[in-house]
Formats: sequence, C-alpha cells, structure tokens
Amino acid sequence: MRFQMQQKFFSFGDFTITDEAGNDAFAVDCHAFVIGKELSLNDLSGRELAFIKKPAFSFSETYDISRDGELLATIHKPALQFFKHSFEIEGPDANGLSVEGDFFELEYTFARNGTTVAQASKEYFSFSDSYGVDIADGEDPVLILATCVVIDMACHSDND
Repeated sequence: MRFQMQQKFFSFGDFTITDEAGNDAFAVDCHAFVIGKELSLNDLSGRELAFIKKPAFSFSETYDISRDGELLATIHKPALQFFKHSFEIEGPDANGLSVEGDFFELEYTFARNGTTVAQASKEYFSFSDSYGVDIADGEDPVLILATCVVIDMACHSDND
C-alpha cells in the first residue's frame, strides 16, 4: 500500500493522507488549545482510528499512540544521535518494530525483526511537509502512518 502525507501550508496542523491514486484515505486532526501535543488519525467519516499524544511538560521526544483507549505503542526518539536517527518503539502492537532514518531526516525504514515492512521518504522542495509512505501487505497502516506523524513532529517540531 502506498500513501502520501501532505501537510497543508496554513492548515494549523490538520492534513489529509491520500492513497496512491490521490484519493483521501485518512485525516489527521490537530487538537488545538491543549497542553502538550495531541492529534487524531481518523477515517473519512471522522471516526478516530488512533490517538497520538506527547505528554505535557515532557522534555524528551516521547509519544503514545492508542486505539480505542488502549495503548498501541510508545515511540521515543533518543537524544544525541549523530549520523542516523532512530526511534525506539515499545508496546503491545509494536512486535519488534523499529525505525531508522538518515542523517538529513528525509528517508526512514521501518523494520520488524530485521525485515523491512515500510519506508517513508520526505519530498524535497515543498511549501509543506510531504512524505511518500510504502507499507508492506499485512502491516497495520494505522500504526505505520501514526508513527510517521510522530516522526515528523519529533524531527520537525517547528512545523506545529
């Protein structure tokens, strides 16, 4: 499955995720006026599929992703990374999932027990952030796309 995450310029954090044909597939809703960072990944009818939260007053880049009130994964970006960027993913639905990115924070590989299960690539020369995301069959697109949202927030916090 292939998706594109295109954060709209002047959108105040809300944006859509399209499928490979360019059709809207998911919506990301930024919860304004809250302490900390909160977003929802919704289907097109507005039903929440995943809730993303960075705890208020957290000094580290740690985010929780939950579905139906149950924790799916906790994602942590360790401080002091020099030549590559990695994210530690823990939780009941993580199942050995890890993410590594390049030095320039433009390419990310999602692996499960050493096997690539998804790739995300940030497009160059855009007014807003745009990622192409390829997800292997059998993987949970909601978890992968929510993790991509977290990566963008953790690496490009000037965009929120």
